[in-house]
Amino acid sequence: MIGYYVHHHGQGHVHRATAIAAALETPVVGLSSLPRPPAWRGPWVELPRDDDGDTMVDAQAHGQLHWVPEHHGGLRARMAEVSAWIANVEPQLMVVDVSVEVSLLARLHGVPVVTVVLPGDRCDPAHQLVHSVARRLLAVWPPEARRLLRGVDEESDRLVRVGGMSRFDGRPIVLAAGRPSRRRVVVLAGAGGTDVTAEHLDRAMEQTTSWEWTVLGGPGAWVDDPWDLLCGADVVVSHAGQNAIAEIAAARRPAVVIPQPRPFGEQDVMAAGLAEGHWPVVVRGGFPATGWEELLDSAAGLDGLQWQGWNDGGGAARAAALIEAEARATMPESR
Repeated sequence: MIGYYVHHHGQGHVHRATAIAAALETPVVGLSSLPRPPAWRGPWVELPRDDDGDTMVDAQAHGQLHWVPEHHGGLRARMAEVSAWIANVEPQLMVVDVSVEVSLLARLHGVPVVTVVLPGDRCDPAHQLVHSVARRLLAVWPPEARRLLRGVDEESDRLVRVGGMSRFDGRPIVLAAGRPSRRRVVVLAGAGGTDVTAEHLDRAMEQTTSWEWTVLGGPGAWVDDPWDLLCGADVVVSHAGQNAIAEIAAARRPAVVIPQPRPFGEQDVMAAGLAEGHWPVVVRGGFPATGWEELLDSAAGLDGLQWQGWNDGGGAARAAALIEAEARATMPESR
């Protein structure tokens, strides 16, 4: 049995976990504050929340951890439930995406850990500690993408880059029927928070009357399955979250990427890595006030097929193979 902890913020963690779990042969149990996803095939343990309440005292333990508020009943119940599950099930391995505290808790119970790593500057004590105790660091970007994880030796054999992955991997690209009267731009605002406002978008639309805009998330409407819209876009305007980039890559669409503020500079580092590579993106540090016609024209001229190297559709299978191998290697009879 493998345990798989899924962080509750945004949608990227659960989409990634669902894709990897579907490729695992060993039974897997999900643990998260999120409700069980419809596509999750195995058992799911819904954990108490640890981020409710008005006052959080010393949540970072003097800068040594990320989230352990003192005397928080939800945190206490959450950790007790994870501990009880480990004691009852005795999992071969824990995959953690992402939590320093859950990774350390599992390791303190003698359970080996594979931790998913995110882009950004991860030189703080908490990240350095969890990276040092994990058996493997699972990165969902390709080996060609460099300098995305600051604080870890990129040449270490413990860092395994399996490529991007999305919930749409394996689905055929849907080509738009007929020839639309206007070119299409799709905005991925995401579910993790954005500083792009309706006013920003209105100004961009006013400058691009030859383009048809569709806004997903943020100030726009949330669409559970945007695959057809992505495939039909001439350009995608997106934040720099891993999940969004992997989905754009799966659809092979050129993009304008505008990183959003995130802890540890996660999206800024991701955007810088994209800009340094050969990927079909135009990166901007903030939402431009002017110049959108030229910006979209520039992006539309890029070859979306260059995303093949970022997400070739095999990332989830490679991640699952790594996890299976680590689970086997950690069992006493395999030593």
